[in-house]
Amino acid sequence: MRDPVGTVLLAAGRGTRFGASPKLLSLLDGKPLVRHAAEAAVAADLGPVIVVLGHAGEAVREALAGLPLTLVENPAYADGLSTSLRAGLDALPGEVAAALVLLGDMPRIGPGLLRRLTEGFHSAPDAPAAVVPVRDRQRGNPVLLNRRLLDPGLAALTGDRGAGPLLARRDDVLELPVDEAGILIDVDTPAALANLS
Repeated sequence: MRDPVGTVLLAAGRGTRFGASPKLLSLLDGKPLVRHAAEAAVAADLGPVIVVLGHAGEAVREALAGLPLTLVENPAYADGLSTSLRAGLDALPGEVAAALVLLGDMPRIGPGLLRRLTEGFHSAPDAPAAVVPVRDRQRGNPVLLNRRLLDPGLAALTGDRGAGPLLARRDDVLELPVDEAGILIDVDTPAALANLS
C-alpha cells in the first residue's frame, strides 16, 4: 500500500503585480485561473486537495464551487507565501506522506504531470525530500514535498517564500525531466495572461 499524496493549492496571495482586480479570478478559456489548477488537482485523483484562501477569499471560494476540495482560510496570508504553505500542510491528514504544492496562477499544469511527480516519489529507491520538475535545466512548479523529511524545516519558513530555500541546501531532491512548458509559466501580469489566451 503506497502512502497517500495530498495536494495543497495556494490561492491566498494578493497578486499585486497583476493590478487591482483579483488575479486568480481572471478568466482564461472561460474559467477563472484558480479553477484550472483546482480541476487538475481533482482530476489527478491522488488524495485530498486542500485549497488555502486569503485575499478575495469569498470570491475564490465561489469560483471553486462544486469541486471536492477542502477550503482553509489563512488569516495571515499578507505575511507571505510561507504562511499559506504551512496552513495547507497543517490541514492535510496525518497519514498523507507527501504533498504536491500547486500554485493557483499556473493554469497550464495538467493532472498527468501531478501523477508523474507522484510516481517519481513512489518509485525512487530512497524516499526523496522532494520531487521537482525540470525543463531546459530549470526547476519549475509544482513541487512534491516529503512531509516526513521536511516538516521541521517547513515549520520554520517565514516571509514570501516557499520551500525553495529549504530544498536548495539538500542533496536528496529528485529532479524529474519533463516536456511541459507549463511548469515555468505563472501568470503575474495581465500581459502574461494575454499570452496564454
